[in-house]
Amino acid sequence: MNTTFIAMAVAILMGIGLLVGIGALSLLSGALNFLFVKPKIEILKSKFGDNGFAFSFKWDQSAEPVRFDRVRLHLFNPFGSPAQLDITREFDASGNDFARDLDLGIAMKELLSAKGLESATLEIEVAASRDSVTHQTSMKGSTFIEKVKSATSSAEELNEILATPKMKARFEIPDRSFISPPLPKTAKQLKMATNPMFAGDFAGAVAGGVAAPVADNYAVSKVWIEPGCIVCDACEGIFPEVFEVTDSTCLIRPGAPLDNGLRIQEAAEACPVEVIKFTKAS
Repeated sequence: MNTTFIAMAVAILMGIGLLVGIGALSLLSGALNFLFVKPKIEILKSKFGDNGFAFSFKWDQSAEPVRFDRVRLHLFNPFGSPAQLDITREFDASGNDFARDLDLGIAMKELLSAKGLESATLEIEVAASRDSVTHQTSMKGSTFIEKVKSATSSAEELNEILATPKMKARFEIPDRSFISPPLPKTAKQLKMATNPMFAGDFAGAVAGGVAAPVADNYAVSKVWIEPGCIVCDACEGIFPEVFEVTDSTCLIRPGAPLDNGLRIQEAAEACPVEVIKFTKAS
């Protein structure tokens, strides 16, 4: 009984430990995502002077494939004047990292000249109105003023950089194949004793002082190609009247002469993958 209770307790503890571990991993993943994948809004130099607001926006497009088309500046200035200021502008939608330079007119001048701006809070919000997705960043008014004054890059310059395709490292992978490349077509034939064309060359060959006999020719009733041809052209080079090699396989020519079994046998024996089959006529 005690052993059973101990085993159950160990199992419960292990289950609790597993749940805690999964929870910790989930929190860690969320923290890493927040730190390294969260959208980034940067303030740029505007060509419209005090009337303009220029910014760039970068985000994980693979995780959030939307098109952003609106920016909002929201000033919280409870101890200054005006106490609140809200500026919203729409721009050409973009589904990639982008930069925009917008003419906000007198509204931007009012924001920059607000009393108590240094201690106020400014919220910058970039939104995809069609997809109802919003990203924002907040900063002190003093930080905003410093960023506007110290900005050196323009939206036009940054868009040119973003439009330049990033070159990926190229790795040359050598071609490797276990199939030999096709042999060049040739009219040459293999010089074998079974080929009647070269029978005279082997007639004088002797084995133990006795001339080697010349094999008798025979007819073939059927010849065919089994799957696996590597189009090496060996068979067509030996007996082109019977075999025709295409780009992908070998065919038996219509009306092929089947009375020369020795040459068909030679082609079959020369086939490196042994896919040429035939039947002798009875």
